[in-house]
Amino acid sequence: MRKVEIPVEVEEHRDERWRRAGTRQVETVQQAERFIDEVGFASCLIDSRRPGPSLYVAVCGRRDAVMPRNVQKDPEASQTWLLKDDIIRRGKIYYAKLARGKAMFIAPRMVPYFHAVWGMKRSEEKSLLSPHALAILRVLRKEWEMSTSDLRTDAGVKSRAVFSKGLDELQAAMLVIPSEVYYQPKFTYIWTLGVGRFLARVVGVSRPEAGRGNRALVADGFATMPEAGFYRLATPLVTTFSSDSDFSPAF
Repeated sequence: MRKVEIPVEVEEHRDERWRRAGTRQVETVQQAERFIDEVGFASCLIDSRRPGPSLYVAVCGRRDAVMPRNVQKDPEASQTWLLKDDIIRRGKIYYAKLARGKAMFIAPRMVPYFHAVWGMKRSEEKSLLSPHALAILRVLRKEWEMSTSDLRTDAGVKSRAVFSKGLDELQAAMLVIPSEVYYQPKFTYIWTLGVGRFLARVVGVSRPEAGRGNRALVADGFATMPEAGFYRLATPLVTTFSSDSDFSPAF
């Protein structure tokens, strides 16, 4: 197959927009969020060998960024991974494993469009989701937030591989997202419903309506407002943390 040559002006435009220039590279979580918001969506740890905007390439700040074999010792891969953790914690950008099981960031304004393509109606869940994915979803709809090990136990899924596959199904359908990550005492993700953080974007509620609803939750003591426009559940998560080997994000 003949390789298509991309015009120089297109590559230069990508250098600017995708932060592939050293003067534009991403270093902080605020810059990372701004980058994702500008491009609309971006992969996490995909390098220059795959097309599209990538946080890893933006951290590297160059066109030819290639992921090394030993990513654990690569400072740019490590920085990208830690920025991903901070983005998840702040909850301003949608993050999950979507198409082909690849981890992706989505700007809030783009969530409705992705949901229109990959989202799933509640009436379709029983026919499209596996029994294990449905079991995980039932637990999260009851408990709202849970660590990986507790979620697997309560869902009754004994196999880690089957559990991971179920989580992948739910993320791909934009039903479940990671909302927090802990490294102590052991590494684990906290899982929640995507609608919990991006309700207005997913279900089409207007911003004023969503704001009134969120403020009512704060007034009733069900949520807190750490900063203007952002809300968290008030009830602290009580759980025991254990190794999160059930979930390994695809790069």
